[in-house]
Amino acid sequence: MALVRWEPVRELSSLQQEMNRLFNGFFDAPRASGGNGARFLPAMDLVESNDHFILRADLPGLREEDVKIELEDNVLSVSGERKAMQEERKEGYYRLERSFGTFSRSLALPEGVKPEGIKASFVNGVLEVEIPKPEQRKPHRVTIGVGGRPAEGRTIEGTES
Repeated sequence: MALVRWEPVRELSSLQQEMNRLFNGFFDAPRASGGNGARFLPAMDLVESNDHFILRADLPGLREEDVKIELEDNVLSVSGERKAMQEERKEGYYRLERSFGTFSRSLALPEGVKPEGIKASFVNGVLEVEIPKPEQRKPHRVTIGVGGRPAEGRTIEGTES
């Protein structure tokens, strides 16, 4: 029987490789609907300016009517569907790499965003949603009085609703 030196780093590397194989197999597995297995999940950027949040999403191959934008309970949701293109079969190869299917992305917004101020545009496959920032709540000072009279110099700070 041969003695083998135990190397913990090698064991961790082996564990990492197995976990990568497990996750890659899970996410790349073919779908029951006969799809290519790659899930369509559009890339999104959220940028903050002085008075707006700007959400940009890459939606190549989609049209405005394929995308739905909703705001409910301070959660902005962008959803839609990219339909499968006609598959091309030629002698010697068969390949389908572009992903398709339904997607939904949600983003929590700060409290107080007014839905009527949200604007969206769709140009060259890029969705841009402009979300106005809510107005900042301003502090309100209340003077504490003694015996029903306001006292000078004694105040309580709070927020105004």
